[in-house]
Amino acid sequence: MSISHLLLCSNLRWPFDSRGASFLPCLILLRFRRSFFVCVGLHFAQMCGMGTLRYNLLLVVSNVLMGLSFPAYVSLLQGTMQPSQLFVMQLLCSMSIFTPIAISRPNFIRMPLDDFGSIFIVALLVIFGWWYMLINGASYTNPIDASTITTVGPVFTLVTSIIAQSRTSKIGEIIGITIVLLGVSTIIVDRGSVLVSSGGEGYGNTLVMCAVVAVSVNTVLIAPVLRRHGAVVVMGWYYLIGTLLAMPLVVQELPTLSLSDLSPFQFVELLYILLFGSALPMYMLYVGSANLTALHTAVYRYIQPIVATIVATVRGQAIIDRTNIVGAVLIIIGMLCVIKYTPRDEATIRG
Repeated sequence: MSISHLLLCSNLRWPFDSRGASFLPCLILLRFRRSFFVCVGLHFAQMCGMGTLRYNLLLVVSNVLMGLSFPAYVSLLQGTMQPSQLFVMQLLCSMSIFTPIAISRPNFIRMPLDDFGSIFIVALLVIFGWWYMLINGASYTNPIDASTITTVGPVFTLVTSIIAQSRTSKIGEIIGITIVLLGVSTIIVDRGSVLVSSGGEGYGNTLVMCAVVAVSVNTVLIAPVLRRHGAVVVMGWYYLIGTLLAMPLVVQELPTLSLSDLSPFQFVELLYILLFGSALPMYMLYVGSANLTALHTAVYRYIQPIVATIVATVRGQAIIDRTNIVGAVLIIIGMLCVIKYTPRDEATIRG
């Protein structure tokens, strides 16, 4: 394989490409004579670049952690723990970790009133819209359905952005959004027709869907505040606000908390959710998406159902059936349409 062919495949400029990737690895990789894998590797290096590699890794790790949390949620909630108890423990743990760190930052107190108002709305969306509804939904559904539904978040983020900017949607975007909604509806409706009354996987999937809408709206509202104040300060504030608003529930559920009924494995699952499955991946997602494009955030979302499906299948919590396959295929096709027809300047908006 000639150097000119390698340059054509990788779209690199001598001696450095536009993202700063050195051409020296190309010469080293030439020794392996595997042109296909060389080109694929160079495209990946060009996409990441040394300057943004850590943000790509943050998004990868955050989505892996979130994917692992779905089987743990289902195991705990369909066992001995109540959704409100897990919600209270998760909220108090996150608040006790992030709020003291945020208070030490000088811009924590000097928060402009407009930004505080945005954080207050985000606290409602994240704490009660995302966490509370997701936890309640997980108590009825299975990890594969829940993780698959969460991948449509970028579509609702796009819809929120379109409404906020009052711009006209392209026909390709409308078609893509419609296909995504059809995929989600397939998963929800096929699990049961009872959607508004408590009970059944259809009801649980509907709650997960509402949670995804809430966290997607949060992504649009919080983006400018994150750029001005940083993820730690923003999260410290909205965990504090959420804890204060949920204080009646905290007072009610805290005396009923008992870990003695948990098996050793469930206790490990609880520790995982409290330390690695909730606030930490959200922090990583904020930092990564603030420094990468919305396209990166959307693509990495598909790590969640892959991880959750593997773990849930191995643990025997769920099996992959026709509904999962049809719903996932429709969601992927719809997402590809949305990505293809979204204007380039909007597709590269920082998350």
